[in-house]
Amino acid sequence: MDNLPNCPKCNSAYTYEDGNIYVCPECAHEWTIGGAGAEENEETQIVRDANGNILSDGDSVTVIKDLKVKGSSSTLKIGTKVKSIRLVDGDHNIDCKIDGFGAMKLKSEFVKKA
Repeated sequence: MDNLPNCPKCNSAYTYEDGNIYVCPECAHEWTIGGAGAEENEETQIVRDANGNILSDGDSVTVIKDLKVKGSSSTLKIGTKVKSIRLVDGDHNIDCKIDGFGAMKLKSEFVKKA
């Protein structure tokens, strides 16, 4: 058997290789093979949209579900295009500005790459 490293996030021993990255099936953490330390790998976290496409800073995405906006009576409608996203850490991992709404944070699971 291959001697694969434990997950740097949850220390699971069940990691596997997928192309040029390691994947942890328990916490879904992904990091590059032969990368630097765990500190650098956590900064370059892989964010995927609802279809599994990898998102990066500056991408354009489309909202795939009507979303209620906290603190407002308005709703972000399905099909709304969002340009020039910025990826951030946290529960809501996309920072963006939406015309008519202003600055918002979105979860990547509710958008698809345009």
